[in-house]
Amino acid sequence: MSLLNDIQTGTETLIADDRFKDRVNYPQKKLRVKLGVDPTRPDLTFGHMVVLNKLRQFQDMGHQGILIIGDYTAMIGDPAGRSVLRPSLSKEEVQKNAETYLDQAYKILDRNRTEVHRNSQWFESMSFEECLNLSRRMTVARMLERDDFSKRYRGNIPISIVEFLYPLIQGYDSVMIKSDVELGGSDQLFNMLVGRKLQEEQGLIPQAVITTPLLVGLDGEKKMSKSSNNYIAFNDPPQEMFGKIMSINDDLMWDYYRLLLSTKDDEIDQMKKENHPMENKKHLAKSLVSQLYNPEISQYQLDNWNAVFSKNQVPNAMPEYFWEDRFSSKTQCVLTDLLSASNLFASKGAAKRLVQQGAIKVNGVKIIDPNSIWEKPVEPMVIQSGKRLFFRVIP
Repeated sequence: MSLLNDIQTGTETLIADDRFKDRVNYPQKKLRVKLGVDPTRPDLTFGHMVVLNKLRQFQDMGHQGILIIGDYTAMIGDPAGRSVLRPSLSKEEVQKNAETYLDQAYKILDRNRTEVHRNSQWFESMSFEECLNLSRRMTVARMLERDDFSKRYRGNIPISIVEFLYPLIQGYDSVMIKSDVELGGSDQLFNMLVGRKLQEEQGLIPQAVITTPLLVGLDGEKKMSKSSNNYIAFNDPPQEMFGKIMSINDDLMWDYYRLLLSTKDDEIDQMKKENHPMENKKHLAKSLVSQLYNPEISQYQLDNWNAVFSKNQVPNAMPEYFWEDRFSSKTQCVLTDLLSASNLFASKGAAKRLVQQGAIKVNGVKIIDPNSIWEKPVEPMVIQSGKRLFFRVIP
């Protein structure tokens, strides 16, 4: 199989000319392969992993990866797939979010083959005249060809001028770093085609465009994103990461195998025939935790999961707090205060509802009265909420 066929595996769209195809198959002609990420929140997610894996694939073939930290674009917010204007972020918020991006990205990428830029390098020095000249290179009619803009326009939903600038800014990044290839999710296709257009107008060879499928989030419906709060983050603690992966439905699991572990369809067919879905999901969770942490941690989380869910045991590792840190010299408190003090529940009201629903156990005993009084424990007290959440109160 040619290297080009390898690249096309797991992609949705490839727009390129014959020069690109030749250079992929002969890596001595290094390609500059661009990926941009906007630090709108502090964490990269498994949704990012799909396209980071594709960039790593190019690096393993000998090509140069270029990671753009979109500290300027993040202040606008990518309107892709949005039905409303995204809230703006301050420069300070963006810089704080960007601080850990590289460490997270290097869990997937080859550090030695990654060139890093922040797009503030060129946009902070751009004059208003230069900004106007860039804006002249795209018409409103062309922008309205973009599906999400078109839907909002027809629905009389406001579109700000700054949102129209986003594709131009992303495209201009490609001009500045002279990318040969740009990678992105399928919702980025319009923006990446703008980059091709701007490069061609500058007399550059237009970049090839490769889109990858969008990973569906934990809700099983929407694409995984931080704004939908249905994501698994690179920085999630291993126990939380393992539990989140185990929570996805059985059908969605196979997309995670394909997009995150590059598992071939014939391997998936064999796994479906030979293993119970639960075993396949455990293997998925263990593999992904191992990739982002290490094999020892992933094996520990698997053993922990088996102990809790297969043998009804209490996990060894769990969050904990000291009674005196939360309640000072008090010798008793009501159950809802005990739960709320863990900071693991959305609110005291949410904790109360869980008690009333019979979802809370204290030292293995189900408690249904949220106002029950609890004395300061003599020995550590284990509190369980549902099947996945455990924490310990230390005397």
